[in-house]
Amino acid sequence: MQVIPNISDLRQALQASPRTLFVPTMGNLHEGHLNLVRQAVAAANGGPVVASIFINRLQFGPNEDFDRYPRTFERDCEMLAGAGCDYLFAPDEAELYPQPQVFKVQPPAELADILEGQFRPGFFTGVCTVVMKLFQCVQPDVAVFGKKDYQQLMVLRQMVRQFALPVEMLAGETTRADDGLALSSRNGYLSAAERAEAPELNRLLRHIQSALRSGALNSEAAVQQLELQAQAALAAHGWAPDYICVRRRVDLQEPSAQDLTQPDELVVLAAARLGSTRLIDNIEV
Repeated sequence: MQVIPNISDLRQALQASPRTLFVPTMGNLHEGHLNLVRQAVAAANGGPVVASIFINRLQFGPNEDFDRYPRTFERDCEMLAGAGCDYLFAPDEAELYPQPQVFKVQPPAELADILEGQFRPGFFTGVCTVVMKLFQCVQPDVAVFGKKDYQQLMVLRQMVRQFALPVEMLAGETTRADDGLALSSRNGYLSAAERAEAPELNRLLRHIQSALRSGALNSEAAVQQLELQAQAALAAHGWAPDYICVRRRVDLQEPSAQDLTQPDELVVLAAARLGSTRLIDNIEV
């Protein structure tokens, strides 16, 4: 695997490639990231697979964990090479943002200001801006993003469609530990006791999923009651929930009674803080 820190060298390395696949990351990699790389390798048809590591300041709020976000570059390089990555694009801030990034991609409020966007204002503007810029640097034919960040995947898919970007978007399934916890770089912040409690989030999502599949929820009021019960259950276990909600997969809006008759078109999403660590998860019904 070749590590490339600047844009011009990356473009030169890729200029003769008929098909480039891209997996953007912020480093501190785990098996979930590697599964996305392996998915790209499987779809490559001989083309190069590019991963990036860049901790994007634009998507961190003023009280979030940009400065303490783990930097594990040498370990990440070994893991990427083992997963079959051909190139690692690893720019520093001066390379990717040589001037203050005053031009930004503003996603639509109806998709970006709900759920994660409600609790992390400006987050999706930062995500869209850096992904747009990375797409211009790598110029991929295919990009792979994980379903664990479900709303992010939806926002980026819409961005690609709206700007007519020539990028095929592939979604990778969420990689989980044996106890159901979705793998995340932030799981490393959990204490031993918190790590033992963390699978409760996925257990509650699966409980709601089962209720939706059974047809027991046939009204908006019934869904809202179950959502509130799930939040109360988390709070009773020491969590601070931001949201647990059922939404339509197509646009992440609240489902109608008619939507509830088609549970395959729904997704359950959650975000909650356990100690000082904020965890997110989702499950398609």
